Amino acid sequence: MEKNLTTGSVFKTILYFALPYLFSYFLQTLYGMADLFIIGQFNGTESTTAVANGSQVMHMLTVMIVGLAMGSTVMIGRAVGARHKDKIAKTVGNSVTLFMGLSVILTIVLLLLVRPIVLLIQTPAEAIEGSIRYLTICFIGIPFITAYNIIASIFRGMGDSKSPMYFIAIACAANIALDYVFMGVLHMGAAGAALGTTLAQTLSVMISLLMTKKKKLGIKLCKQDFIPSRAVLGEILKIGIPVAIQDGCIQIAFIIITVIANSRGLNDAAAVGIVEKVISALFIVPSSMLATVSALAAQNIGAGKHDRASKTLKYAILITFTYGIIVAIIGELITAGIVGIFTKDAAVVVLGSQYLRGYIVDCALAGIHFCFSGYFCAYGKSYIGFIHNMIAIICLRVPGSYLASKFFADTLFPMGLAAPAGSMLSVIICVGTFVWMKKHGRLGDSQIQDAS
Repeated sequence: MEKNLTTGSVFKTILYFALPYLFSYFLQTLYGMADLFIIGQFNGTESTTAVANGSQVMHMLTVMIVGLAMGSTVMIGRAVGARHKDKIAKTVGNSVTLFMGLSVILTIVLLLLVRPIVLLIQTPAEAIEGSIRYLTICFIGIPFITAYNIIASIFRGMGDSKSPMYFIAIACAANIALDYVFMGVLHMGAAGAALGTTLAQTLSVMISLLMTKKKKLGIKLCKQDFIPSRAVLGEILKIGIPVAIQDGCIQIAFIIITVIANSRGLNDAAAVGIVEKVISALFIVPSSMLATVSALAAQNIGAGKHDRASKTLKYAILITFTYGIIVAIIGELITAGIVGIFTKDAAVVVLGSQYLRGYIVDCALAGIHFCFSGYFCAYGKSYIGFIHNMIAIICLRVPGSYLASKFFADTLFPMGLAAPAGSMLSVIICVGTFVWMKKHGRLGDSQIQDAS
């Protein structure tokens, strides 16, 4: 089933792999946006805020799982490029064991901490109970969220980005239908949004397992492959942990910004929550390119084709930057219309438009450092992405948002500018690091010794 991504036109290979991945990201983002849109049609600002806050927490958890799974994608990709069948099987088996054990632990711990989490992010009083109900149901579904993402990471590592797209398409369609049933017909509010999402994810996992069995992986898995191996788990975690921590810290920064917005009142909280969902949707191209560069570069590195890995980075940056510029220009012109899709509250529309005008510039900048992070990750240097994101968060994103909130009490526009400011710093660090490492031979044959 594995697909060779080490030959042919680099640009065409990127498009071949990225387009299904892009559509998968779009559908996954549509999950949260559908919840927010539908609940806005049947419930008030309190329920909208509950779903916005709760889904922010779930998004953080999901991206951390995806980040950790990046270790599996990269290691499988390298093994595919090097034609090491035994290494592929061992990585797949150990990935399943690792993530299923992790999902059980996460479910238990988070269910015990659901109320403290809701209070920690300073959810407005009117939305506290709704947020707790939303998160409780979503936390119960963590094993299914984890199962989908590890299955997807295995397929992508083997060069197949289409199958995960089909899985998430089924889940998305089911989620939208269930949302209308639970929120529109049964009037379950935030709990209905969570129930629809959880049941849809469960359906997606069941179908993905059936399709996996039917298509077959092209490798032979045995019981020994599922027995934890210190060497294999060490390789997966060496790459995955920095990515997971990096993505988690980014989401924590977003949650801190949500806390800042929550402290300004219900309308500001709703506005920021809506815009964060919009930005998540707009970031599907940069996010898909990060994963695309990781998977494609990993296979080429495994095959010893380092120049082709560099070309993958170059074309990915060109695609994401062009996309970002176009989106930023269009977004600046229709911000009120975009925010107005999710709420009928005029005050929230005004505040959301202000925040989005500042934030949307990030679409042109974030894609650049996303691509660099994917490239560094393919070389097993995911710690670079962690470092530049932490510097940007600590130096600009969080303090910038806080100061903007304090000094500009009547508008959210300056708060929105904190994100692109942080991305600009990340881009500078990534470019400088790339040039230095190329000059000193840190991105070459010596980097794949441990992947063999």
